[in-house]
Amino acid sequence: MADNCNGCPSQGSCGSTPDQCDDSKALLGAFNDIRNVIVVMSGKGGVGKSSVTGLLAATLAKQGKKVGILDADITGPSQPKAFGISKPKIQATDFGMVPPTSKLGIKIMSINFFLPNEDDPVIWRGPMLAGAVKQFWEEVDWRDLDYMIVDLPPGTGDVPLTVMQTLPVTGIVIVSSPQDLSFLVVKKTIKMTQKMNIPILGLIENMSYAVCSHCQEKLEIFGPPQGEKVAVETGIDFLGNMGWDTHLNALTDSGRIEEYDAVEMKEIISKLEKKLD
Repeated sequence: MADNCNGCPSQGSCGSTPDQCDDSKALLGAFNDIRNVIVVMSGKGGVGKSSVTGLLAATLAKQGKKVGILDADITGPSQPKAFGISKPKIQATDFGMVPPTSKLGIKIMSINFFLPNEDDPVIWRGPMLAGAVKQFWEEVDWRDLDYMIVDLPPGTGDVPLTVMQTLPVTGIVIVSSPQDLSFLVVKKTIKMTQKMNIPILGLIENMSYAVCSHCQEKLEIFGPPQGEKVAVETGIDFLGNMGWDTHLNALTDSGRIEEYDAVEMKEIISKLEKKLD
């Protein structure tokens, strides 16, 4: 296999020679018109960043928006599972790979679509991870989208850096949870994006509380909410709190995240759209 095929997510199933790929690059993505690229980012794992990504995309789709998800968490992809898309047949055209769509019509591209088994690990170094993300942006036939939601891996490594330097990012949505450790790390993320002059649309505090299934009391199981305070300290906008819900967990695990009625996300999207106008 030629060296310039290394890192290509299609290398196991592609029948083209490297020269043919080079000749067709002028057509790849030629009709893509993506008006807003929203990157969902977190300082550390385990704060529900991918769930926020899925709910953001699903809520926008329910509002009649044309939405796509670029699953840039190459070593820990979760969007296919959340949306119930398993082993789709990826078709290739002169304009790029055609992304599978969810029940609501959300276009999704993820490395898991190219793995023999969904639990197979992706053991790649940084440049290959970054190369896959670039291909998902440049070589996918996204066509007409109101919103592209990018689900980043946690931290400030190669993939977040590639996304910020390669994609026309409209703005960053930062996700955290109430713990002090989580906010300590998220402040690093905020400083990174500010140094790169990428607009921060605001902060979402996830898992701010859990609702008791018996008495409906809001329980602050991870400590008191701190999102609004941290937003003020770091000079960014606070978009809102989201609760921890076992019903959402069950729907996500069964590939039905789109069925969840994300009331809090509706309010967050209203704030985002005012900032994007």
